[in-house]
Amino acid sequence: MKIGFFDSGIGGITVLSEALKMLPNEEYIYYADSMNAPYGIKPKEVVKKYIYNVVEFLVSEDIDVLVIACNTATSIAVKELRKIYDIPIIGMEPAVKYAVEHDKDMRVLVTATDLTLKEEKYQKLVERVDNESRVDSLALPKLVEYAENFIFEKEEVVPYLRKQLEPFDWSKYGSVVLGCTHFPYYKEYFREILPGHVEILDGNVGTIRHLKDILDKNNRSYGSGDRKMTFYYSGIKDEDNSILKKYLNKL
Repeated sequence: MKIGFFDSGIGGITVLSEALKMLPNEEYIYYADSMNAPYGIKPKEVVKKYIYNVVEFLVSEDIDVLVIACNTATSIAVKELRKIYDIPIIGMEPAVKYAVEHDKDMRVLVTATDLTLKEEKYQKLVERVDNESRVDSLALPKLVEYAENFIFEKEEVVPYLRKQLEPFDWSKYGSVVLGCTHFPYYKEYFREILPGHVEILDGNVGTIRHLKDILDKNNRSYGSGDRKMTFYYSGIKDEDNSILKKYLNKL
């Protein structure tokens, strides 16, 4: 299987890392559109053009399935892309449903990009599962910028997170949803700041389980040979995968 991964940048590597655990012997091609990142603070129509260009490139590379490892790209384009291409296309969705159903007495905070939180796809998801109005949302765009610039130093990241999370009464919350694939890089800092009873959730494992289901339904056997990785960073092939390896080592 040749599996395409696409993100606005390097956030989708947090999803790819789960795929490498569950499907270790496939062929992967990853496209980080970091030249145009971050998507989450840009106009929707501009971002759509970026997405269509990248997907067209990946399809031209003869991928068998595409994982849009980006909540923002999924929210604004996955429906249209499925109409255009006849390969399976898997998108990301914040783990809101699980969070709401898991602890019915507590509030849920969904963190994501501005564009994801504004999109109809996210709004409809919340309307569908949040009958008691227990879901709150918080945009954390600076985490995307930090990750894209390989900024992981505690002294820089934690003060930003503390300031953003400080206004919430955490005795009322049972979970925080990481609704952007860049955010799991900073899960340890969320854990340090938040009270112990607050769960930290993301949709990465669920997305790769869905990928496995798609492969099963299409009677695709899992690869048995050596894994092959191709990584594109802002449209340029990273010949030795040094950027990819650098980010995988942060997980």
